[in-house]
Amino acid sequence: MSPDRAVLQRALDRGEEEGGSVEFKERLTEELHLSEGRLESLAAQLRHRVLSGEGEATYVVGVTDEGGLAGISTDEFSESMDVLSLLAEEAGAHIEEVQTWGVDGVGSDADGENKGIVGVATVREGTVLEDDDHIVVGTAGHVDHGKSTLVGSLVTGEPDDGEGGTRGFLDVQPHEVERGLSADLSYGVYGFDEDGPVRMDNPHRKTDRARIVEESDRLVSFVDTVGHEPWLRTTIRGLVGQKLDYGLLTVAADDGVTETTREHLGILLATELPTIVALTKTDLVTDDRVSEVEREVERALREVDKTPLRVERHGVEAAIEEISETVVPVVTTSAVTQRGLDTLDEMFERLPKTGGEVGEFRMYIDRTYNVQGVGAVASGTVKSGEVEAGDDLLLGPMQDGQFREVEVRSIEMHYHRVDEAKAGRIVGIALKGVREADIERGMVLLPRDAEPEPVREFEAEVMVLNHPTRIGDGYEPVVHLETISEAARFYPDDGQLLPGDAGTTTVAFKFRSYLVEEGQKFVFREGRSKGVGTVTEVRTD
Repeated sequence: MSPDRAVLQRALDRGEEEGGSVEFKERLTEELHLSEGRLESLAAQLRHRVLSGEGEATYVVGVTDEGGLAGISTDEFSESMDVLSLLAEEAGAHIEEVQTWGVDGVGSDADGENKGIVGVATVREGTVLEDDDHIVVGTAGHVDHGKSTLVGSLVTGEPDDGEGGTRGFLDVQPHEVERGLSADLSYGVYGFDEDGPVRMDNPHRKTDRARIVEESDRLVSFVDTVGHEPWLRTTIRGLVGQKLDYGLLTVAADDGVTETTREHLGILLATELPTIVALTKTDLVTDDRVSEVEREVERALREVDKTPLRVERHGVEAAIEEISETVVPVVTTSAVTQRGLDTLDEMFERLPKTGGEVGEFRMYIDRTYNVQGVGAVASGTVKSGEVEAGDDLLLGPMQDGQFREVEVRSIEMHYHRVDEAKAGRIVGIALKGVREADIERGMVLLPRDAEPEPVREFEAEVMVLNHPTRIGDGYEPVVHLETISEAARFYPDDGQLLPGDAGTTTVAFKFRSYLVEEGQKFVFREGRSKGVGTVTEVRTD
């Protein structure tokens, strides 16, 4: 018996033996279970189950009253979870986790065999964190400068072993842990309550991440990017494609400011992201070397017209008040000795949110998944507005430039099921009405009544940061805008752009159209050539 199947069997056994905190349901429907009078009764029943389980109840869906495996269709299971979520909200609780299994029953799988779904939903007492106190921080820095290690120590409160052990709390692929190099974006979260930091006990356990969301009055989510040059496009995606509040740039005291450090700093500041510099690995060097690298960092910041602010000298209060597009706090840290981590804690607990935007809901898609019993899931950071379970949305543009109507089945944040999410939240949205294979990075989710116009070309103001020769008509870099990463052709208004030049150009996506708006910032890259730009005018298809 697999571990997952054992979870289901334990739930069935507990229902037979204890009854009090476990409820069997074949399915839940809006028409029947949310009808007048029935909702209040079922919410009271759920409340009883939660109290019987000392704050936690288990609902097994897709089974008979006696615990026999019946299995229900994907749509029926999704509706059941929607209804259960409303019942939980009525009872002052929430769904924390849902696990599903395929069993002999209704529907059919890819081989045409009859399959149904049985699910175990864990319901816990208490409501979820409000969306207005959650900041998102994007990390950057040269490979082996301690980004993931520093974040791992922050979210767990554990000192590093000197070998990058806490890095393993974030790297998601076995080969990344083995090699000590991150190859894709990874995520971490911790929070604060009235007593101080709320940290993870076991970041690899989904329920532990969900616990942080549940218990915290304030959340800090990290988007941990990649420092190795071959994956620079992934770093750009993390810094440009997420709706970040702050940047955290690491500089190792034993290595100092490198060319990659300067590139990442340029990307952070070109996107006008308020940034903190963390000087890492100070346990490996002398105090004189620490002072030397601090001066290197200050020179690098002044070269791009930014003002460094040493937090150890001026204090956290000054750093919080002064941090901006022009003032960059510098914190001296060590994940091994935990030097400076309390300073970062205090800053992250008090820094105001900056990344949320007013207006209608909008989310550019960064990743997609297919979850059994749920279906297609689109993941990203909510750029503006808010979204609720049950909302009707538009998804696109598809390959033909059209938008498709979809429905929000459910929303999760760090494996914690929520009823709604506002601007700045990193969420996964389960969608009804589309296959996961039809969703692509760079697409956007919008309200059903929006009237989006796909864009194949736009005008932009650009600055060339690095290029060996002139940029002329037909130059083809990759443009990174929101979560879009697409080859494009440049047609400079003056016929050419030279290194260090700022000018205007037409940008034409090479293969397909996207949703692009005036004022959006982007990064372009081709080989070692790099630059930044701002959309000034769009030309709709």
